Amino acid sequence: MNEPIAYFEHDADMGIVGRGKCIEEAFEQAATAVFAMMTDVAHVRPQASVAIEFEEADVELALVTWLNLLLGQARSRALIFGRFQLRRDGAPPKVGDRRSGPPEEVGTFPSRGIETSGAHWSGTAAGEPWHAGLERGVEVKGATLTGLAVSERDGIWEARCVVDV
Repeated sequence: MNEPIAYFEHDADMGIVGRGKCIEEAFEQAATAVFAMMTDVAHVRPQASVAIEFEEADVELALVTWLNLLLGQARSRALIFGRFQLRRDGAPPKVGDRRSGPPEEVGTFPSRGIETSGAHWSGTAAGEPWHAGLERGVEVKGATLTGLAVSERDGIWEARCVVDV
């Protein structure tokens, strides 16, 4: 049940889940889940590396930002990524009640409102240019706010959202 990546159904789109021992590892696994939809990431060689940096205090929005920056870099450079590293500088995550009441949309997960203050995120993605030896799967267009949740339970962090395919 605690596999590092997972998927869940969502109409025409797909939900992704990344899990890890820390929030950064969960985000890295979420990125792996996204790119594993596009090809078998075990066959992606780390020939090129791209640095990703951003500021985001809200960890849920940080997940969507991280995934969309990765997708944008991959698309603009005609690369497929298979290895990810992420580091967060700033205060440790705090749980708050940012959102109250029922979810706005059927199929969304309730937000736990985990936030950080002054969070700077920096990471890298490694991969290679697309080539005939890599089998193409589903094109992922972007990460969305639908189903967005980042939480910790029993020492395992989980980061999830729906991606547009």
